Amino acid sequence: QVRLVESGGGLVQAGDSLRLSCAASGITLGGYYMAWFRQAPGKEREFVAAISPSDVYRDYAGSVHDRFTISKNNRKNTMALQMNVLKQEDTAVYYCAAGPSTIINPRANTDWVYWGQGTQVTVSS
Repeated sequence: QVRLVESGGGLVQAGDSLRLSCAASGITLGGYYMAWFRQAPGKEREFVAAISPSDVYRDYAGSVHDRFTISKNNRKNTMALQMNVLKQEDTAVYYCAAGPSTIINPRANTDWVYWGQGTQVTVSS
């Protein structure tokens, strides 16, 4: 059984940093595309960042590309999202996702096979 478990969310002030983690079991991350998505209240789930199986390719949404860093540790089977200079508009539930190495458009919701339950990030002013 595949499980993705996010952790590290919380309540912070604007300008602070947080580091989210995603622990995987039942799959080996070295063979999967991984990503972070987020969903704010009343909005659709949106792409945040993705990392290719061999970590050759990383992609970021325009709103986070100079503040967030995605990484993964294939030995530990974990993925992380370092979030710096957080803004109120970053407030959302953050989800990690895993998909096949053949994903064509990592920014789309549709190609991801496994999802975590999410972790809440709240940024206050």
